[in-house]
Amino acid sequence: MTDALPPSAADKPYFERHIFFCLNERKNGEDCCAQHQAQAGFDRCKLLVRQAGISGPGQVRVNKAGCLDRCAAGPVAVVYPEGVWYTYVDASDIDEIVNAHLIGGQVVERLLVPPHLGH
Repeated sequence: MTDALPPSAADKPYFERHIFFCLNERKNGEDCCAQHQAQAGFDRCKLLVRQAGISGPGQVRVNKAGCLDRCAAGPVAVVYPEGVWYTYVDASDIDEIVNAHLIGGQVVERLLVPPHLGH
């Protein structure tokens, strides 16, 4: 007996892409994404994805996340399945991530988190 899914179900993910926004708030006063307008970035992305008609099964899911352990680059968001990490400072950065990456499939090089930046 096998637990394998039929090829058609296994080959197609429920969502084509997920974008996770770190919304973590540190209570001890340490720097965190919540102190850098992370909620506004999440809200903007969710709105743009919905307006573009790319929200939902087979498309894009915009998710809240706790600490993603990339605090030094905050605020951060990560797009899966590609595993592309972004930082952003304002609404225009979110617009560019949505238009270029989530809609167009192109990485926004200027907003990438340097690989060495972690906690």
